[in-house]
Amino acid sequence: MLIIDAHLDIAMNAIEWNRDFRKSIFDIREREKGMTDKPDRAKGTVSLPELRKGNIGLIVATQLARYVAPDSVISGYNSPEIAWGITQAQLAWYIAMEDLGEMVQINNLTALENHLKLWQDDSISNETKPVGYILSLEGADSLINLSYLEKAYAYGLRACGPAHYGPGRYAPGTTMSGGLTKMGRELVQEMDKLNMILDVTHLTDEGFTEALSLFKGNVWASHHNCRSLVDYQRQLTDEQIKILIERGAVIGGVLDAWMLVPNWTRGKDTPLERGVTLEKLIDNYDHICQIAGNANHIAIGSDLDGCFGTEQTPSDLETIADLQKLQGLLTNRGYSEDDIKKVFHGNWLRFLRKAWR
Repeated sequence: MLIIDAHLDIAMNAIEWNRDFRKSIFDIREREKGMTDKPDRAKGTVSLPELRKGNIGLIVATQLARYVAPDSVISGYNSPEIAWGITQAQLAWYIAMEDLGEMVQINNLTALENHLKLWQDDSISNETKPVGYILSLEGADSLINLSYLEKAYAYGLRACGPAHYGPGRYAPGTTMSGGLTKMGRELVQEMDKLNMILDVTHLTDEGFTEALSLFKGNVWASHHNCRSLVDYQRQLTDEQIKILIERGAVIGGVLDAWMLVPNWTRGKDTPLERGVTLEKLIDNYDHICQIAGNANHIAIGSDLDGCFGTEQTPSDLETIADLQKLQGLLTNRGYSEDDIKKVFHGNWLRFLRKAWR
């Protein structure tokens, strides 16, 4: 079954982790053996061959570069201009993958429908198909000023989340409180004019409320789970889920272990010891479905290799291709074939067709 994954930081991994995604995941792990500069070295789960193996034909792929103040305790870049430069290096990598036929940017309805036809053609081997990507900006810090949003839209940016981790130039994010900044309010309104998709992921509770009051267009939560299951600010409250459902949003379930079980200790806990399996993701799906009364708002936004690897993913997932295991697991939990199609690709497709109509 075709899968759409709505959140992969694949260019960040290519540029900053120096990973060659044209190689097999096992070649990438072998090359990283003994490296300690990143917590997930030799534990990655994503590569272009694995995406094709898992029939993951379309992804939402990010640009990501955070600005940090001099006294910041979180990592990032020392100026918005440097952060912009990093996002342009990431863009250059996507363009190189396009030139090689490895990927293709999808930024309008015609391109989407043509790409679907290609990936639904079983007479063509997946090995020869380019992986489609919709370009999204995770955290808006790298936009030097509002004119850079138009520059980014011109090269294909179609979704943006104003916030990421910590303080932000446009919005505070995970671990923080407070609403949008003045620039953030202007950003959200300009996104609306451009018919861009607002990603509420990483917004504070106040930022979530404020952004949705200003933004009248299409909203999604690209990689989010439920606060009622893991009580942390990074998760969606039931009330936020209800608001997203009313707005016609889709919520992409995320596979980072600390968002699947409570009180996860990074670097100490292991998925096997804590019982983290793909079933935990389905628990989040169940919760959202109970609120919605249907399966029209759940999907996949895995965030795999988003600064973590197999040390912090479900124990029954070796590579991203194992997302296909969800089909059997969802069937066992009582989901119909139609509902499983919605989770795998149908809900994202319905959303995109409406947004780009």
